[in-house]
Amino acid sequence: MAPFMVPNMPFEDKDLALLTPIALVQMIVATSSRLPVSSVAELIAYAKANPGKVNYGSSGPGGISHLAAELFRSAAGIDVVHVPYRGAAPAIQDLLAGQVQLAVLDVSVLLPHIRSGAIKPLAATSRTRSALLPDVPTTTEIGLPTVLSDNWYGLAAPAGIPKPILDRIHAAAVEVLATRDAAEPMLAQGAVIRPMTPAEFTDFVRQEREKWGPVVKASGAKME
Repeated sequence: MAPFMVPNMPFEDKDLALLTPIALVQMIVATSSRLPVSSVAELIAYAKANPGKVNYGSSGPGGISHLAAELFRSAAGIDVVHVPYRGAAPAIQDLLAGQVQLAVLDVSVLLPHIRSGAIKPLAATSRTRSALLPDVPTTTEIGLPTVLSDNWYGLAAPAGIPKPILDRIHAAAVEVLATRDAAEPMLAQGAVIRPMTPAEFTDFVRQEREKWGPVVKASGAKME
């Protein structure tokens, strides 16, 4: 996302050697329990019946929660209003209070409030259902297959490091990700562990860039 928002990026693709994703944290389309909807279809219908009256909160302009919601908004064809916050915590507080009615956030930060019934999960913006919320459908299942916004983290190195060293680092990373000590804390936070080869990761990042570029442009998000 950053190359589309930062006027003078301090590095380019050629400056990095991509190794593997570490984890993909799944995100959830969630609404305040005060909103009279129980599914994405009902949310879309409600938003279309009340254009400009549904607010969505994010952790800040240009962040994943902002652009994930913009991706959802565009695919759903709804008119909703962005309310940026300084982090996910205040956005969730206002979602609980009903000041905003919608958010797309990491499953881990929403889970306690979902379990309490204060926030309703409508869909996971991922290719697979969340292991933490197995009854919540994916966006693909409900007819929005382009709405995929895993919050992913990866391992990269400076370009120019000899390939044998990069291969050793990659092999070590994949080995560690297969261990219980590494995997269990991430799985508990709603992450999906999906190692890739460097070539697969490079192709994945290319696809992500192609997806997010138009979303950033349409949103007008800028970062200094």
